Parts: sequence; structure tokens; C-alpha cells
Amino acid sequence: MENITSNLTELLILIFIIITFLQSGIDKASDWGGNTGWLKDHFSGTILAGMVPLMVGIILIIEVITGLLAVAGIWKILASNDPTLALYSCVLACITLLMLLFGQRIAKDYAGAFTLTGYFIVCMFGVYIMS
Repeated sequence: MENITSNLTELLILIFIIITFLQSGIDKASDWGGNTGWLKDHFSGTILAGMVPLMVGIILIIEVITGLLAVAGIWKILASNDPTLALYSCVLACITLLMLLFGQRIAKDYAGAFTLTGYFIVCMFGVYIMS
């Protein structure tokens, strides 16, 4: 119980990452056609237009790994008060969000890019407190 109360902020950030990234990865996997179809239209006319399936596949894999690292990070914090895996999850979440931000900026979807800012702040705060 002491590990929960002394690491409450870290645990809540990790739960946020699990919900955000695992749900997104599962959504991409379960509706591959819908996601790639929408993104092909979103990136049409950009330098990324021909790479949509590859980009979605890479993001899907990284999102799932990020979410699973967050699950493992929670377990490691609760079992031994070790935030190493949690830190890796937060760092990978930040890298993923930067990749998504790059895509949104290339597509000139400035509102979508702005939306990622809140997610990035939460994940960067996780990096800060776990490092």
C-alpha cells in the first residue's frame, strides 16, 4: 500500500498512458482499413502520402509497446518501487507523440497538432518525475 500512495502521480500517469496508447493501438489493429483509408486522404498531397500503411504500422507497434511498458512499469513500481520501465514508457510515449506531431504538421492539421500538446505535457511530466 505504501508504494501506491508514495507513487500515486506516477501510477496515474501510467494508467493515462495505458488508456491512451493501448486503446489507440488496438483501434488501429481492429480497424486497419478505416484508419489507413482516412489517413491516406489526410496525407494526400504531402510527402508522406505513399507511406501511410507503413507509418500506421510503425505507430501501431510503438503504441502497443508503450502501453505494455506502462503496464510493466506499474507492476515494477508496486513490486519493488523501481520506476525504470515506467520511465521507458513515458519516453517512448513522448517519441510517439513527436512522430504524430510531425505528421500533423506535415498535413497542415494545426488543430490536430495542438491537440497532441496536452498528451505530450502529461508524458513529459512523467519523464521528469520518473528520471
